[in-house]
Amino acid sequence: MPVNGTSFQQPGGEGGDAAAPWAEFGQQVKYLRRRAGLTQRQLGERVGYHHSLISRWESGTREPMPGAVDSLERALDADGALSRLVARPPAHLGPVRQGNLGAGFFSPLPGSVWRHRIPASLGGGWPGLLPQGTCPLHAQGVCDVPPFGELPLLLGRMRAAGTTGAPAAADPEVLHVLTALLVRCERTAAYSTSSTLLGTVEHVLGDLVAWAGAADAAGRSAAVQLRLAAHFAQLAGRLRMHWGQGALAMAWVCHGLRWAEAGGDVGVQATLMTDQCTLARLDGDGASSLLYARAIGALGAGRGWITTLSHMYQARGHAVLGDGAESRRQEDLSRRRLERLDGRDLAEAPWLAAGQGQLRMEATVAGGLRDLAAVTGDRATARSAARSAARALEQLPDGMLPTQLLLTVRLADSHACAGDLDAALELAGTVVDQAVSARRRTISQELEGLRARLFGVWGGLREVREFDERMRTALGASSL
Repeated sequence: MPVNGTSFQQPGGEGGDAAAPWAEFGQQVKYLRRRAGLTQRQLGERVGYHHSLISRWESGTREPMPGAVDSLERALDADGALSRLVARPPAHLGPVRQGNLGAGFFSPLPGSVWRHRIPASLGGGWPGLLPQGTCPLHAQGVCDVPPFGELPLLLGRMRAAGTTGAPAAADPEVLHVLTALLVRCERTAAYSTSSTLLGTVEHVLGDLVAWAGAADAAGRSAAVQLRLAAHFAQLAGRLRMHWGQGALAMAWVCHGLRWAEAGGDVGVQATLMTDQCTLARLDGDGASSLLYARAIGALGAGRGWITTLSHMYQARGHAVLGDGAESRRQEDLSRRRLERLDGRDLAEAPWLAAGQGQLRMEATVAGGLRDLAAVTGDRATARSAARSAARALEQLPDGMLPTQLLLTVRLADSHACAGDLDAALELAGTVVDQAVSARRRTISQELEGLRARLFGVWGGLREVREFDERMRTALGASSL
């Protein structure tokens, strides 16, 4: 499951109201299957695809792959009827637009012009299967992943598809290996402070979007590629944000939002908008952060997990603006919503299940309460922030170094806001060297807030000056 948290959402799926874009094709498959006296499972066995995919083809919510069309033709004795339908665009595409998206839709992308080697370290822990719900093509299936050694060949195939005049609409092997690569890159970013991933992610993403553009120009749906591109864009944006490149991070977020909308993936739209909230807050714009948080809720359409995120980020936005009453109200709403998430919610957002959801909640609440305490000077609020930060650290999986550093500094800062200098210095002292050398903007901003509060109250004390000197030394070492 991708660490960024969002399963691939399919347009027109269960609970959706959109008309099925491939309805005519699906109706023809169903007619031919019934004429042949086959069940969906039996047809799937004949053509080599899971019966859930046969169901989606028949419901018109999934575009058929060219190879699958040929197999269906033979199995159902269709005499070219299915091929003729695929050769022309479907009459109605619902939320997924096909063709004529416009050149501006595939505008130049940050960093994608440079070629980067795929780090060999990504082959460690390479999955043999994609977990259910992570494949952008076969959402309900558990798909095989080509070996890591085939990655260069398959990436070359993707680049070729981006330059041909009649590219394949979807290439299962390429899509499966790209999804596995995304999973490995996300995990590496979560467990390491290395900066080596950014070039890899961006150049792969550039080729993926070129493929989508070529498919669109040829009159084929690029929905599958765009859904996957939106997930890659979120990772690219977060990596840019980590290194303090807010403008480029926001550029990736905006690209990702457009691709997610065109691909019908509401889930990644919601998580991309949480990144907008974070970027605005890092730039000191609490009002914009709050605006984005409210917009997340407008995407909800009955999805409890999206509403939970909206309340969670609204709480943080109100905290930055110093509105304690509304921040606490939104916090309470988000906690109650989290407790009521149902099976559909957790299938779409498994990263909110059990301890993972509580970790995200406590970390966000800790940040909001700390921000509020910094604005209001209320020490009781700061102590509440410290309790939430401590609970988040308790639930943090082993090895997630970047999050551990951030939360430890946040906990130290909460103690500083509460007036407990000794606890703040003791905690910060355990991680300050690593936190500085990580060179992540999110962590650096936490450190700078802590330093400002220490000097604001205890600047004349020797231990505070010693801590500042240690920070300066670490900064000097990290810049070499």
